[in-house]
Amino acid sequence: MPRRQLLIEIPTLGAIDRSQGGVGRQLAEALRKAISRGELAAGERLPSTRALAVSLGLSRGTVNEAYEQLMAEGCLEARAGSGTQVALALHEPNVPSQRLPRKREDHAPSLPESVSRYAAMADKLSPLPSVPFSIAVPKDKVAMDDHWRRLSNRVRASPSAAPSGYCDPRGLPALREAITEYLRKARAVICRPENIIVTEGTQQGLYLAAKVLLSVGDVAWAEDPAYPGLTAVLEERGIQVQRIAVDAQGFDVARAVEASPDAKAAFVTPSHQYPMGMPLSMSRRLALIEWARKHGGWIVEDDYDSELRYAGHPFPALQGLDSDRVIYLGTFSKVLAPSLRLGYAVVPDCLVNAFVGARALMGRGSPLADQHVVAAYMREGYFETHIRRIRGIYAERRQTLIDALRLELPELQIQPSDQGMHLVVWLPNELDDVTVAAAARTAGIALRPLSPMGSTSLKLSGLMLGFGGFSIDQIKAAVQRLRQVLEENPPRAR
Repeated sequence: MPRRQLLIEIPTLGAIDRSQGGVGRQLAEALRKAISRGELAAGERLPSTRALAVSLGLSRGTVNEAYEQLMAEGCLEARAGSGTQVALALHEPNVPSQRLPRKREDHAPSLPESVSRYAAMADKLSPLPSVPFSIAVPKDKVAMDDHWRRLSNRVRASPSAAPSGYCDPRGLPALREAITEYLRKARAVICRPENIIVTEGTQQGLYLAAKVLLSVGDVAWAEDPAYPGLTAVLEERGIQVQRIAVDAQGFDVARAVEASPDAKAAFVTPSHQYPMGMPLSMSRRLALIEWARKHGGWIVEDDYDSELRYAGHPFPALQGLDSDRVIYLGTFSKVLAPSLRLGYAVVPDCLVNAFVGARALMGRGSPLADQHVVAAYMREGYFETHIRRIRGIYAERRQTLIDALRLELPELQIQPSDQGMHLVVWLPNELDDVTVAAAARTAGIALRPLSPMGSTSLKLSGLMLGFGGFSIDQIKAAVQRLRQVLEENPPRAR
């Protein structure tokens, strides 16, 4: 069979759409697929550009474009006296080409062990849909105000917001200065702009801290229950995680020392324990600082929503007790918007260069235009005004949720907490929180079960109910739907 006729019958060439642009690219892709599938064997001669152009009804220039592209890629080669042929180096000699495409399952690669591990993390850390009672969805009344929009338009129009070079991995100097001033006044944090590393949020700050402070096999303390993103980071880094159950005073330092006296770091949420809500007592704060000083340990303080306290002033940061042993992590996600992907780490002088190096390995910095806008928003006083405004709105929504739960679901025990953007409720002993959460999602409610956040030795059956991003009417209606879920879909016993 003549080569020209043989090539016309290759199935992939039938996919060329002459009505679309880039016909040369389409032809190159069709030939590339034919070679990769074995429809064209190594060393097989192709028609001349003139013959192929006539047979396909294309211009000779289009075929030339495709041939030249494939020769540049090493798929084709031109030999004197032999015309254009499939490159011999594409297949081992003396191995016959496979004329028919192999079944798809024949191409399935063997996957490394890490694939299933990271896939499990994706399931664990995937966000809930934006319906009650998902966490941290600032919108409507608690969304950024007109000052933010005005500043955003002004700043983004400035040439300084879009430089042509790489950004400093430490972050925009103006933003680091604004963060420093805010943390000094609002959180009693001891720092200078040089101590600030702008991150893409608390999750990245946790990863940086684990990467810089710990090596594979080191022991670290973590609260029990704890933020799943933290435990995932530590396990991914090969850290031995010693989980310490929290009580009414928060993280139990004495129990931690007894369980793992050789720990290198402690990861804690002192102002508002995640997910339970209690603050770390002063006696335990001092005990934790004393442990760090005595044993050369490090404390990583996740201060994720400390500004949102409703019964008084926010608790001061643990970092203010010892700026040399504490790495302080904050974020704008909870009070501005998660989509900004902006947070910060406050690190001791001796760790600054290490954090900058680790941050640079993970990317050259957060979007500079957003950093300029946040810096201006803080510098001109709007950020603190915004915090005060949303604190009042959140307080009203929180009380609405408490009242609705007491009215509709008095059998659910509410975990005491006077801050944050969510409440924890305890289910009766015979109910499984994972089953309840799954049934609730079917009914259009988004809940986080507590049991997956605790260790296997910790028996939990509770739910996290976020109220931050939803109106009073939405909250009341969602509590009624939750009541219906518990009545109509009784979960199986634990």
